Parts: sequence; C-alpha cells; structure tokens
Amino acid sequence: MYGLVNKAIQDMVCSRFGEDTWKKIKHKAEVDVDVFLSMEGYPDDITHNLVKAASIILSLSANEIMQAFGEFWVQYTSEEGYGELMDMSGDELPEFLENLDNLHARVGVSFPKLQPPSFECTDMEENSLSLHYRSDREGLTPMILGLVKGLGNRFDTEVHVTQTQSRDEGAEHDEFLVIYKPN
Repeated sequence: MYGLVNKAIQDMVCSRFGEDTWKKIKHKAEVDVDVFLSMEGYPDDITHNLVKAASIILSLSANEIMQAFGEFWVQYTSEEGYGELMDMSGDELPEFLENLDNLHARVGVSFPKLQPPSFECTDMEENSLSLHYRSDREGLTPMILGLVKGLGNRFDTEVHVTQTQSRDEGAEHDEFLVIYKPN
C-alpha cells in the first residue's frame, strides 16, 4: 500500500491517543519506518501489522480500528490535497458512491501502482442502495463501513450501513445496504 495509508493511520492514532501511543504501536508491530512517504509503496504487511498492534495496544478489535480508520480516511484525504477531486466526484452520497471507481482511476494517475478496489451501486431507491465492494486485498472490508459513515458526514447525510454479504463467508464479493437521509 502507498505510504499515504500508513501516514493516515499514524495521524489518526497521534491525534486521538498521542505520539507515545503511536510509538508503542510501531514498536509492537516491529515497524522501524520513521516517516512514511505518501507516494512510496510499502508492503501490505506493514499496514496489517500496524492494525494488529493498534488492536492490542488500544484494546479495540481490528474491525473497530478499521471502521474508525475508514471514517477518518474521508476527512484525511480531503485535507491532504484530494478535496477538489472528491468534490468533482459527486454532490450527494449516492452520486459519490457511484463515481468511486472513476475517482480511483483519477487517483491512479498520481499513484501508478495503485490497486484500487471496485465499487458498484445497485438497487438504488430514494433513500437506499446496495453497495458492492470487490478487492484483491484481505482485511479491509470493515473499513468500508467507516468510509460510508465518513462520507455521510461529508455530505451532511444521516447514514445507516450494514454488511449484507461477506466474502469471508463464501460470497463472491462483499455487499452493504446503505440507508441514507440528507439532513
């Protein structure tokens, strides 16, 4: 994964729990990188080890950490120079979700080794939709719950999201029911 992801994890931990907690997590994860470079690729194991270590140090489940990270990721990336790109991807939650693959294609111009997930919206009704998530990576599905909640905050929309189908349970891909109501 690109360093931008690990840097965001670091920023989330430092802003919520302090620099000393981040140092303990890095030590527990056996990560000796002082500064993650946003545009540099790092092995996925570093990210997974940081999440596992954070789970132990913070006494939170890995799923809770990934959900919190997903929510944080929306705000973090908009402040790290991707806000305009996000603005161009939609004015409302369902429009934005439908354009996620296009957003990733544009981001791929800056990150040529990007292996983005794929998103598809189906069963779109006035205040609900089914969000299909496909990725080659393992362990990131809980992040989607947080991402959708973070997008709800971004679009001032009340969101309730539940996973309706899981690849971990044999499904071909993960699927979420997103119920939303603009405020």
